[in-house]
Amino acid sequence: MSELRKIRRALISLSDKTDAIEFASALVSQGVHIISTGGTAAALREAGIAVTEVSDVTGSPEIMDGRVKTLHPRIHGALLALRDDPGHLAAMTEHGIVPIDMIAVNLYPFENTVAREGVELSEAVENIDIGGPAMIRSAAKNWRDVAVVTDHRLYAGIIEEINASDGSLSLETRKRLATLAFSRTAAYDLAISSYLTRHLSEADLDFLAPLNRLQGLVFIESEDRKTDDHVDPTEIPDSITLEYSKTADLRYGENPHQKAALFKSRFASGGIAGAEKLHGKEMSFNNYVDAQAAWELVSEFDELAVAIIKHTNPSGVGIGDSNESAYRRALSTDPVSAFGGIVAFNRSVSLAEAALVTEIFTEVVLAPNYDAAALELLRAKKNLRVLRLTAGGDTALALKQISGGMLIQQKDARVVTPDELKVVSLKQPSDKELEAMLFAWKVCKYVKSNAIVFANGLQTIGVGAGQMNRVESLRIAAMRAQRFELPLAGSVIASDAFFPFRDNVDEAAKFGVSGIIQPGGSIKDDESIAAADEHGIAMVFTGVRHFSH
Repeated sequence: MSELRKIRRALISLSDKTDAIEFASALVSQGVHIISTGGTAAALREAGIAVTEVSDVTGSPEIMDGRVKTLHPRIHGALLALRDDPGHLAAMTEHGIVPIDMIAVNLYPFENTVAREGVELSEAVENIDIGGPAMIRSAAKNWRDVAVVTDHRLYAGIIEEINASDGSLSLETRKRLATLAFSRTAAYDLAISSYLTRHLSEADLDFLAPLNRLQGLVFIESEDRKTDDHVDPTEIPDSITLEYSKTADLRYGENPHQKAALFKSRFASGGIAGAEKLHGKEMSFNNYVDAQAAWELVSEFDELAVAIIKHTNPSGVGIGDSNESAYRRALSTDPVSAFGGIVAFNRSVSLAEAALVTEIFTEVVLAPNYDAAALELLRAKKNLRVLRLTAGGDTALALKQISGGMLIQQKDARVVTPDELKVVSLKQPSDKELEAMLFAWKVCKYVKSNAIVFANGLQTIGVGAGQMNRVESLRIAAMRAQRFELPLAGSVIASDAFFPFRDNVDEAAKFGVSGIIQPGGSIKDDESIAAADEHGIAMVFTGVRHFSH
């Protein structure tokens, strides 16, 4: 321990008074004089703790309904004065300023206020703290001499150190507390700015748009920003600050030796992080990751669709006139891999399909809603997690952490329409083949590269994912189809990236493929096209790649 500072006077002003009495009592037992404000002072007095009101220190009453009480030289001078600076000491003497060695301050509950449904802007504004952040920043700036405490979870450690050090705190502790304090005020200001951004007019946002990118004020976690036509939500800012709060500790991460937690955006609603768990044990880290992949995939379809996900890849996807038929098609692609998988519906679930889901072990089922009979049946499965969720929570940008930094890109939201397809083969695809190609293309977007998807117009037939070369992905996809006796002849395949060689086409022809959809763009496209023509296969280019790593 080094550079100990004795705590003689402490200012305590708390909105959240958790453990405040115990903390103040422990300070008093070390001879600390307590200064306080309003409700905190009343609570401490009621507990029998002697308190000096801030108004007695400043010589000025609290005014404007408590809006102005601590913004005074006798408070901020007491926090900012350098104890080893003769000029500062002289100024303190001249103006009757007595040093304050510690503050315990938390802020008006702005974040909790705006998180409530239907909160009015006027109420939100009244919960913007001014004096609290000012005191915290003053104390944190002068951490050489002053300790600043912004969270009740810090109290126990501080008291332990004070008791062990004759009423003093070390320089190291004060520095750590200051760092936490600046993090808290930064998060608080961001919460306010993000909330107010959603209440600006179109004219305001148009005016601010050029500054948003330069100053990093594009709050990518805010779903509302997606819907503003006048602001490009996919603009990548020069700097970003993300605002997330922990909502749950998870049992572990991807593996049991890794700790993990769920964090939710303060300002987005819906999505996987905001899903309502209707039944089952707690979600695991891997459950959340797979559920996200499943929900994104079924949300790609306007048609009724069902996806079964295993390790973020679709083991099967089906569409149809009913959830029951779509689920059967998805399951038939690979009923073995479906064991222990995640099932996602993009329509409300009824009893018939719920009964099908419960026939095999399923980790998670998610849907926009469930009827009462379906929910009763699903709840009979002890280990099945049942999620209800709404659209939303998505962001326009995607982030991936790397050592020493982060990669940011626009989310792959590109949708290819029939009009954009370029037929490059002699054979013209039929309407049925085009329909199957577009279905396979949608699924392929959510398969890890190198990705190959065999499909007809209603379901996947075989999926090959994550191989080091595309031919192997194609062979694996075909092998799975053959294993489960699904007809490959007349099916189509989708490839997430171009064919570098004609061997992919030659291999596909062995299985009777009638159509291929791929991005195109290889220097050997002509060879692939020639191979398609030789085998009588229709080939279309999308001009769009869907790598997923």
